[in-house]
This record gives sequence, structure tokens and C-alpha cells, in this order.
Amino acid sequence: MPMTEATKKVLVVDDEMNMRLFLKTLLETSGYEPHLARNAREGLELAWELKPDLIVLDVMMPGEGGLVMYQGLQEDEELKKVPVIMLSAVGADTFSHALKIMGVGHASYPDPFAYVQKPPVPDEIKKIIDHALA
Repeated sequence: MPMTEATKKVLVVDDEMNMRLFLKTLLETSGYEPHLARNAREGLELAWELKPDLIVLDVMMPGEGGLVMYQGLQEDEELKKVPVIMLSAVGADTFSHALKIMGVGHASYPDPFAYVQKPPVPDEIKKIIDHALA
């Protein structure tokens, strides 16, 4: 699909190259414009620069992980409006417990748009992405 003025930008932040490539291919074939980052710091910088329409964020990454990046997004007036799909090998219950420990999940930090366990099923994650960008 050709990129147009209205093509939705999706930022993928994941330290695993094969996951970035899988999501990049899925997004491109779905008509979205993927942008890739390898870690939370790179992800936040790209988010500020791009103002993406959606962020797909890995929870567990070396250095500052996805939770730290999610906090950073929630503290930015513009970026906190961007839906975030969290990706992790960790179960949803463990993830929400970690958010509570970090103070995410208080009134100032809403839950992410969706939580998807790795490895994502292509049809399922595509549906969630389409829904987030609708």
C-alpha cells in the first residue's frame, strides 16, 4: 500500500530484532508506517520527534525497560494521549502488579490500551492495532 498523508505512524520499541522485523512487516502490509527503536531511551526520543499514532512497547528490555518508557509517555501532555500496546513474555497479572509497584496505575497513569503476551498471534495483534488506530 502506498504511504499517504494520512498514513498512521506506529512506533515499535523492542530489543529483539526478530520481533521488530515481524511487527514492521505486519504494519507495512496493513498500510501503516512503522518506526523502530531498540530500547526505551531511543523509543522516547523517537516518540517526541514523531508524535506517533500508536506505540507498541516491549515491557522487558535491557537498561530502562518498557515500564520506565510508559511512565515517561504518561508524563508528557501530548504523548499520554497516544494508545500504547504493551508486549511481554510476562503474564498480564504480573505486568499489572509491576505497574502498581512502580506507581503506574494510579489516577495519573492509566492502564495501557492493550496488553499482548509474546509471541503475539499475527491476526490477534493486527486486530488490536487496527482497533487502537480506528
